Amino acid sequence: MTCTSGELAKFLGATIAGDSQIRLSGMAMPESARATDLIYIDSPRHRQRAEESAAKCVLVQAELQLKGKTTVSVENPKLAFAKASALLIPKFAPPSGVHATALVASSAKLGMNVFIGPYSVIEDEVEIGEGSIVEAFCFLGRGSAIGEKCRLHPRVTLYANARLADGVEVHSGVVIGGDGFGYVFGEGRHWKFPQIGSVEIGDNVEIGCNTTIDRGSLGVTTIAADVKIDNLVQVAHNVSIGEHSILVSQTGISGSSSLGAGVILGGQVGLGDHCHLEDGVIVGGQGGVLPGKTIRRGQIVWGTPARPLDRYKKQHAALARLPELIERVEKLEQGKP
Repeated sequence: MTCTSGELAKFLGATIAGDSQIRLSGMAMPESARATDLIYIDSPRHRQRAEESAAKCVLVQAELQLKGKTTVSVENPKLAFAKASALLIPKFAPPSGVHATALVASSAKLGMNVFIGPYSVIEDEVEIGEGSIVEAFCFLGRGSAIGEKCRLHPRVTLYANARLADGVEVHSGVVIGGDGFGYVFGEGRHWKFPQIGSVEIGDNVEIGCNTTIDRGSLGVTTIAADVKIDNLVQVAHNVSIGEHSILVSQTGISGSSSLGAGVILGGQVGLGDHCHLEDGVIVGGQGGVLPGKTIRRGQIVWGTPARPLDRYKKQHAALARLPELIERVEKLEQGKP
């Protein structure tokens, strides 16, 4: 898809300086860009990168002028670049219809302009909203539902009664609605606790490859609107995650934990069961939150067990000095200066 630099500026509500008729057909880094590619810089420090680029049109901040370039001035160039992708890099959408090899139950309800890919299985009473795409080898269990304009990439599995709202994108290998890991020990063995709840996922959630989200045991596992989940994340039964939260790769959230809005969990973070993270909490990579712990609104924590960032940095610095301190103590014990 192509547009002119002037059309791009209008789309972004931005100010343009230079040629408004430059034809744009792609997006790239400054070093690899072609003349028809859009680039951005978010600091004057990168001025030289942009001026040396083959790209003719640059998204810049605060009306920055570049020699020999048409500039589109915006408050946040990186954000504007992301928005511009809707014009310049439209996602491929297969034509609507049901592939001949797909198995679709007669009781399933498919909205207008739905695509069902090869070898997908759609069980009884499944509902698929208008304009949604279900790619090859997906499985939608009985009573599950996806809203409008969702996209399930190949080999996504929805267990029975899992529910996705509108605009949800689910990448390959994701499993939604599997049983939670719940057992009760007694009489010399582990007894499985009932896993008969459901999963509800809000509007515009994106879920990365090979992530798993378990159904509630007796209640509901909930993912609120605009949550973004990376690859290889585990969300256990009865977890609730507030809107606009970010979960980075290899994070694991144990059962019955709750996250407020705008929470960020770095890579390989682990949350014990029944944790409560209030709005705006940030947990640094590989941080560990102990079972039952509450972290208050807006705190930044790191380490295991997770503690406020300032305290963690002081303790980490002290730990690096430990060999020196041990040597000094040994000398003092021996009466040496």
